[in-house]
Amino acid sequence: MEQRGFVFHEENLSSPADAVATFLARVPLAPSGIEEVALDEALGRVLATRIDADDDYPNAPRSAMDGFALRARDASSQPRIIGEIAMGAAWPHALGAGEALRIPTGGVLPAGADAVVPIEEARIEGERLVVLAPVEPAQNINPRAGDMRKGEAVLEAAARIGAPQVGVLATLGVVRVPVFRRPRIAVISSGDELIAPDRVPAPGEIRDSNRYAIASALRAAGAEARHYPTVRDLPGALEAALREALAACDGAVLTGGSSVGERDLTPAAVDALGAPGVVIHGLRVKPGKPTVIGAVGTKPVLGLPGNPSSALLIFEAVMLPILSALVGAPIPVHAVQARLTGDVRSRAGWTWFVPVALRHEGEALTAHPLPLRSSAVSLTARADGYVTVPPAAERLAAGTIAEVRRFI
Repeated sequence: MEQRGFVFHEENLSSPADAVATFLARVPLAPSGIEEVALDEALGRVLATRIDADDDYPNAPRSAMDGFALRARDASSQPRIIGEIAMGAAWPHALGAGEALRIPTGGVLPAGADAVVPIEEARIEGERLVVLAPVEPAQNINPRAGDMRKGEAVLEAAARIGAPQVGVLATLGVVRVPVFRRPRIAVISSGDELIAPDRVPAPGEIRDSNRYAIASALRAAGAEARHYPTVRDLPGALEAALREALAACDGAVLTGGSSVGERDLTPAAVDALGAPGVVIHGLRVKPGKPTVIGAVGTKPVLGLPGNPSSALLIFEAVMLPILSALVGAPIPVHAVQARLTGDVRSRAGWTWFVPVALRHEGEALTAHPLPLRSSAVSLTARADGYVTVPPAAERLAAGTIAEVRRFI
């Protein structure tokens, strides 16, 4: 059966990369709002506003070494040690000529001092300091504002917050962190054959694994996944379910129902809900040819194939770039270089995603191509990632060093 006058003629199909570019050029996507979270909950979130330094850091010159604070010009005259600077406190008086103070790393340099002599470059004789090496002004001192200057932009908006950024925020006293709200994405499965995982399948039934795999992938990418009931193969059912989901969510991922068979209803349901509707139907890719990429207003809708491995691989290749726009920053992609242990073949002009298992063989990392059976539920779980064979290549030979993209 034809839908929209389209039956997957090869000349109508886009590569995954071109499809994503076409979609993003047509559908303006952005994070849906800003919220504040506690500092200890900010890890992994995306900063929504620029953060400026509230003061100079350090706000006074500090010692970079355990040693002795003095005036550089006094180093050769065996200055008298008059006391010790404690951490967290400033010396109350200016250092006079011919005087020195013990000082710890990070201690505030006393007024009048302009250098620090490390412990290992000095000797104590009674109350006198014998300096064993030349001393220059500013030696072993961290100057005021040497790290951050008041008013300076320290973290830019759209920065992904990791442990280093959390440390900076704490230093600046930012205990409520402005971040982009996590996009809420509906997860909807369709098909009369699907049952809940806690049921025992009768002949012809299968447990609905896709929805849980996709929901987990969404969460790993920084989104909030919301499950909706499985849709049966009835006229209007998918349209109604999608309408309800998009009223509450920022987008939707559908699994099943994206092909061109009589009972595959995703394209019609997306189109029925409003412009732009289906932007791309069908990709020049294996696995995942029947993928649907569309939107209702500015809410993206991705129709994934029903086959489990196809669904996850297409999610990685297509949904992640789209989701990045909703999250507010690129989603980190982890990839390694590995030597292929077998040939990887594709079809000219097509993009192929080939799952591989990684092995350490001596000091080398190798990638073992796995048989591409898109209906296999366990395939992507057995794989450590996948190799992309681009449209311009029909074969990657054994021994080739290839990029293996790890699953999120």
